[in-house]
Amino acid sequence: MSSALLAFANASMPHLLLAPIVLPMLTSALMLLLGEERQRTKAVLSTVSTGLGLLVAVALLLWSDQQPQTLGVYLAGNWAAPFGISLALDRLSAMMLLLTSCIALASGVFALARWHKAGVHFHLLFQFQLMGLSGAFLTADLFNLFVFFEIMLAASYGLLLHGSGRLRVQAGLHYVAINLAASSLFLIGVSMLYGLTGTLNMADLARIIPNVAAADRGLLHAAAGILAMAFLIKSAVWPLNFWLVPGYSAATAPVGALFALMTKVGIYTVLRLWLLVFSDDAGPSAQFGGQWLIIGGMLTMVFGGVGMLAATRLTHLASYAAILSSGTLLAALGFGQHMLTAGLLYYLPSSTLAVAILFMLADTIDRWRNDGSSFGDWDDEQAPFLSPELIPAQHMNLDDNEQALIGRPIPAATVFLGLAFLLCTLVVTGLPPLSGFIGKFAMLTALLNPTGLGSVERLPLHTADWALLALMIGTGLLALIALTRAGIRHFWATHERSNPEIRLAEGLPIAVLMGLCMALTIQAQSAMRYTTDTATALLQPTGYIQGVLGAQPVPAPQEPQP
Repeated sequence: MSSALLAFANASMPHLLLAPIVLPMLTSALMLLLGEERQRTKAVLSTVSTGLGLLVAVALLLWSDQQPQTLGVYLAGNWAAPFGISLALDRLSAMMLLLTSCIALASGVFALARWHKAGVHFHLLFQFQLMGLSGAFLTADLFNLFVFFEIMLAASYGLLLHGSGRLRVQAGLHYVAINLAASSLFLIGVSMLYGLTGTLNMADLARIIPNVAAADRGLLHAAAGILAMAFLIKSAVWPLNFWLVPGYSAATAPVGALFALMTKVGIYTVLRLWLLVFSDDAGPSAQFGGQWLIIGGMLTMVFGGVGMLAATRLTHLASYAAILSSGTLLAALGFGQHMLTAGLLYYLPSSTLAVAILFMLADTIDRWRNDGSSFGDWDDEQAPFLSPELIPAQHMNLDDNEQALIGRPIPAATVFLGLAFLLCTLVVTGLPPLSGFIGKFAMLTALLNPTGLGSVERLPLHTADWALLALMIGTGLLALIALTRAGIRHFWATHERSNPEIRLAEGLPIAVLMGLCMALTIQAQSAMRYTTDTATALLQPTGYIQGVLGAQPVPAPQEPQP
């Protein structure tokens, strides 16, 4: 199947780059023609569209991996960059598209169990959200990045309020207010950059910034700082992340799982722009703001770790886990090291998948915990091997109600929830043997053995290296304590309740996302090779710049001579 998708991508490039944007847009337009009573039709359309989007994302990932020196570029309107709208595909954007499609399909299927009927226009807003996410990962200029950001945010406002309720409305107002402020900062920063450079194309900015006059360099850095504030708000950096936990925990389970991607949009944008525009070739602006990324990321890690330790609700645990993941990625990004960047790129999808699973588990576990019915109903007729006549009293292990524990069957749904929660715990905390451990181990190895790109010479360790190393281990320990305590409370402690009921539409997405985490672990060598190549291309942005600016419009057909 992979060879067929690769052949399809080779035959369809570069027009295939439009599919992740156009497909959800057309699906949303079709849904506008259907009334709210056509919920089943909308659900089928949304699921099929998201599934097709996943196939397109796989094809684009295979194509980008097979074209190490080639950048996929689509010139909208057949105008050459930087004058026209450009879409660009490299390994990083292909990886983010695939991650988005996987979580989106799982969230959409999970919503079919019951949540999509809790309000109006769920599937319509869901598809607009996917359109904004895909466009943000593919666009090659800041103006269209702002456009796709606004599409994504407008859809997220409706999705956050889906299901109504006082808490959702209250959290939604805070979420809308802070994102409107971020959008204003985005516009101010973009306007300043355009006034200084005369362009908003990312590749063109990277070409022009080294030559900015010395008198304008301070204004350039101020514009970049204002623009970075908008992205760091979306990345949930401390202290600008006060909105995230109330907002994400108030959202419905499938929306919370999809929102696990929202912070990664901010991370992606910082990763893209900082390594492209302020690379080592940026002259006096090289590595501008890197130390602030490190400091902000470390403070965010502390906030996320302590927040997890203080959290008592599973949705709060998942929200703080998203903050901890973002802080780890930002701090590691600020170093600008080759193998450290490769490690964080491997860790990014693993942590995002685990947080998405946690939001889904929170819904099913809380529903199970709060049903108020008895747990583990059984009698001697259902389990005759537990009869006291067949088990000597001195060999019986009794619970608090003096009922036999030996041989008591564990419901399959309970086992499934427990294993899923255990997997999330291992990934979020970075314990072996799963992908979270591999990602953190790769970053720790890079911190202890820092080298320059393409160099075998070992560089000296600095205070920041040791601080990040200690924080990665320390926050992992805090997360372990918090998640273990939650696991004991929900699975180990005795509660009078019935067996959990999990529908297929709820269990299947969780199982698939768990399988992806396992696949990242089993195929760790291939995945690390991919992220290492991605880090190499990001730290050597010449290929991206030449690919976007060198893309030529398709020549017009020649008129036949009379």
